[in-house]
Parts: sequence; C-alpha cells; structure tokens
Amino acid sequence: MDKSALSLKVDSQKFLHRNEFVGHVFAAPFVFGFICFSLIPILTSLYYSLTNYSMMTKGQPDFIGIKNYLNLFQDEIFVKSIGVTLKYVFISVPLKLAFALFVAYLLTRKSRLVTLYRSLYYIPSLVGGSVAVTLVWKQLFARKGLFNALMVNLGLDAINWFGDKNLALYPLVLMSVWQFGSSMIIFAAGLKEIPESYYEAARIDGGNGLQIFLRITLPCLSPIILYNLIMQTISAFMAFTQAYIITGGGPDNGTMMYALYVYLHAIKYGNMGYACAMSWFMLVIMSIITLIIFKTSKAWVFTEAD
Repeated sequence: MDKSALSLKVDSQKFLHRNEFVGHVFAAPFVFGFICFSLIPILTSLYYSLTNYSMMTKGQPDFIGIKNYLNLFQDEIFVKSIGVTLKYVFISVPLKLAFALFVAYLLTRKSRLVTLYRSLYYIPSLVGGSVAVTLVWKQLFARKGLFNALMVNLGLDAINWFGDKNLALYPLVLMSVWQFGSSMIIFAAGLKEIPESYYEAARIDGGNGLQIFLRITLPCLSPIILYNLIMQTISAFMAFTQAYIITGGGPDNGTMMYALYVYLHAIKYGNMGYACAMSWFMLVIMSIITLIIFKTSKAWVFTEAD
C-alpha cells in the first residue's frame, strides 16, 4: 500500500471517529434524559411495588415480595376499576375512531374552506383534556344542564347523569369521542394518499359508494387504522382527568378509572408500594391487549405488497 492510500485511510478513520463523537454529543441529552427521567423511575417503581412503602411515614421501605400483587385481587374496588376501565376503552375507542374517520372522509372533499374546517375540528383535541373544559362538560350534563334542558323541551324526563352509577360513565365516553381531532388529522392524511386511480377503476367496474368505501378506502387505510387503534387504546387506559374532575370515581365507584384509583392510593392514601404494583399490573394488561391487536392485525391490515 503506497503512502497516499495509507494517508487516505488514516484520514477517513479520523473523519469517522470525529463523526461518531459528534453523534454521541448530540445523543447525550436524550440518553441522559431517558436514564434519569424514564429508566430510573421505571426501575424504582418496580422495586417499590415489591415493598410496603408509604409516603406518609419516614424510613426505608419494607420488602414484602409479591404481597402487593396478591392483595390486588382481594380489593373489590381494584377489580371494579378494571371492569370500568375496560368498558370505557371498548366503548370509547371504536366510537372515537369511527367518528374521526367519518369527519375525515367529509373534510377530504374538495372545498376552499377545508383547511379552516380541519382546524376547527382539531381544536377539541387541543383543549379537551384541560380542567376548564372538563368543568364545562360537567355543567352540560348537570341536572339543569344543556342536555337535560333539551330533553325536557322534547317532552322527555331529565336524567341524573352523574347520580346513576349505570349512566355516569357515558358522559365521559362522549367527552372522549368529542376529542377526535388527532385521529381525524391522521385519517385525513391517509385518505389523501390513496391513489385516485383506484377509485376510477372501481367506478368503471360499476362499484357504488358503499362498495368503494368497503373494498378500497378501508383496506388502504388499514395500517393507519391500526396505528390509531393502538394509540387511542393506550390513551383510553390512562384516562384520568375526566373521572377525577367530574365524578371523583363515583357514584358507587361507577366511574372509578384505573388511573384514578392508582392516583388515590399513591397521593391521597400515600400507599406508594400498592400504587406501583397496580401500575405494573396495568402495564401487563395494556401489553397483552396491544399484542392481541398486533396478532389479529394480520387478518385485516393490508399493504401494497398484499
């Protein structure tokens, strides 16, 4: 190897090492943040879930093994919170995605004001989780609220929405469905990516609107539907603000969301070890449901290769 080739090799190695150093420098803030604010808290919560740790008392946590996990299934409110949360997820997520897809389909039609319409429909997702809007929603479903006033004007009886444990969850579901903006924007982007030639070929073959939607639109959108389904399912499992502000988990624990019950044990009762055990149990449930969605997606998610 001559001197010029050797010199070029050495220079290239120095350049690569320099680039690696620069890459490490730019990655360092993320790595630092992940270790300090994600990895360490995760491992700490796992340790606390195996202890009898209380925020009300000083001293080192007492290691009790899996006792917290065994006590979960002896807690009636815990079991009920799982049922309430699953009901909330299985009702709100499909309705939210269906409504978001419907609005996205309408907003992808040619119109000069389509950008304005999209912005207006996206606003609920920006403000829907705030405490102020939650309080407004509470007033809408109050005994003398707007919805009961409309029902009375229609000759129907007023409903005590938040006083009936069988009905209190549904206003929270409707509030979740109202926050469809983020899913709608993603659906709208996906609808724009479907080639117009697919629709032209379907119309030439005599397909009507429903057939085109079922045979072309939905299959082409299936990867986006999968993404929205997973993200909204995870978000629904973590629902907290609505139940905490509007009902506080009542009446008779009819709206006791899982995240709310974790909060009560961790902050109000100071039982951090038990709350950490509940958090890890919910992580397992969410992982199982996400895995089921991924496994079943092979039957209904289509790609261009298919």
